[in-house]
Amino acid sequence: MNLIRLMVFGFLGLSVIYLTISFYSRSVRREKLENAWDENPPKGGDTDARDTYIETGMAEYETGFRKKLIWLVYVIPTISILVILYLTNSQ
Repeated sequence: MNLIRLMVFGFLGLSVIYLTISFYSRSVRREKLENAWDENPPKGGDTDARDTYIETGMAEYETGFRKKLIWLVYVIPTISILVILYLTNSQ
């Protein structure tokens, strides 16, 4: 029963951490895209072109490697707990 409780609360805790990191990472990426546009805007660049530039950059982010790295929030603690449980119970 304790293992099930650990899994449920662990999953909930890791989900909160994952969502927090994910939202933070998206906001940082969006801000970098906005700053890149503001530092060097093309001539005749209107707000529609800026929005398109930012949305294209965010679409690239969604399929990028950094987005996939955030999944390690689930993987690393799970593997660590499994190794600790194995080592504790194997002796």
